[in-house]
Amino acid sequence: MPKKYRLPEKKKVDLSDYDPKDTGSFASKEDVTEKIRDLELELQELQEKLIASKQQSVLFIFQGMDCSGKDGVIKKVFAGLNPQGISAYSFKTPTEDEARHDFLWRTHHLVPPLGQITVFNRSYYEEVLITRIHGKVDDAEAKQRFKHINHFEALLADSRVKVVKIFLHISKEFQLEKLISRIEDPSKNWKFDPSDLLERKSWKQYGKYYEELFEKCSKASPWHIVPSDNRWYRNYAVLNIAVDALRSLELKDPPANPELQLLLEEIKREEG
Repeated sequence: MPKKYRLPEKKKVDLSDYDPKDTGSFASKEDVTEKIRDLELELQELQEKLIASKQQSVLFIFQGMDCSGKDGVIKKVFAGLNPQGISAYSFKTPTEDEARHDFLWRTHHLVPPLGQITVFNRSYYEEVLITRIHGKVDDAEAKQRFKHINHFEALLADSRVKVVKIFLHISKEFQLEKLISRIEDPSKNWKFDPSDLLERKSWKQYGKYYEELFEKCSKASPWHIVPSDNRWYRNYAVLNIAVDALRSLELKDPPANPELQLLLEEIKREEG
């Protein structure tokens, strides 16, 4: 499953080749219910080993157009994990202080320490996406930033931080349905942001910029394109990718501590 959506390194990408409605060999949510349960249990076990060993860490990066479900998939996939071993951050418009630093500053200090998982809802990739859409960064500067991002992700890899990048791929029609529902349903009004309509007008340009960064920023860690028009399949696919990422670390339980046996004997004497 993860390999199906993993993009090849440094290859040109055409998003039209990927069907956002794809559900693989499954027809409904019921077809993956048991598989999801098994994967959730395995992810919990792998996280426990990650915490115990403190030898590696994992950074999950989620990108996607508005309404692609970044909040939802993060909640669904990682909800069952030990909260002491995972953190999640959402990146909006930089604050005044953040804007005075280099474009990687506000995310770098949130990279997970060894033994931890961190999830980014949007990321430093916004600095070569929305900044270009709104003319704050030109193409030449964006290409320079691609180089910095590649060096940054290579640094993370050398520091035993596994970066897992996931693009939630939705159709323009699906986004429209979601925007309309957020306006029509009073209970969902809080989710609606008028700026989403403005960004929607740049749909094709966003697609072009995403395709470019998929090609240019794939050396240290590959991108995954996940079909996301069907929420149940999106959750299943991302869960597969998450489990596969932790499996690849070949995590092992930490070695036994022989000195604890002395403490055990002391405790038993106390009981006697």
